[in-house]
Amino acid sequence: MYGILEAGIPKTPNPTGTWLSTVGMIVIIFVVFYFFGIRPQKKQEKQLAEMRDSLQVGDEVTTIGGIIGKVVSIKEETATIETSHDRSKIRILKNAVRSIDVRAEDAES
Repeated sequence: MYGILEAGIPKTPNPTGTWLSTVGMIVIIFVVFYFFGIRPQKKQEKQLAEMRDSLQVGDEVTTIGGIIGKVVSIKEETATIETSHDRSKIRILKNAVRSIDVRAEDAES
């Protein structure tokens, strides 16, 4: 019997309770969004940065454009890769490396 008291006088809703429940729902939505959206993305970005920082001469890499090559030199923000048997060289940004397919240590073994 929401809204009516026994005496027939209408009951007014509690505006503070409604406000607190609305704020509580917004906080819960933000926490869920953080744990399922922001946190995994930051973890993935950190792993990519670590992988790109560990790049070494001799590693075989794939770029975000799909170019496969072997790293022949590394500078601060760029790397030079050899892309074919005729030793074509391309200078790329380290941020363009999608994955390291074969590490230099593994290739020597």
